[in-house]
Amino acid sequence: MNNDNLNWLSEWYQKKCDGDWEHYYGIKIETIDNPGWSVIIDLQNSVAQNLISIPWVFIERNEKDWYGYKIDKGRFEASGDSFKLDFLINLFREIVDGSVSSVSK
Repeated sequence: MNNDNLNWLSEWYQKKCDGDWEHYYGIKIETIDNPGWSVIIDLQNSVAQNLISIPWVFIERNEKDWYGYKIDKGRFEASGDSFKLDFLINLFREIVDGSVSSVSK
């Protein structure tokens, strides 16, 4: 995993922690049975909360190379194959930083 993306996500999370936000919102990273990863990040009380919703985008090259993501109701939700965790965090980073409105890899 790219430590830059993990460090960036840690800093983004720390900036959201204000004594209140972290009690109701957060970041969830889990494994799924495809196999792969699921990433859910709450955007409440952030500039990113005001992003236009992005409908579910799904890219599949084959059964072992895939990912999907969306922004809906103040949440970034993404999933990908077992090698996409860093990619999913970077995708969130690019969207939040305003670099892209949709990404494909």
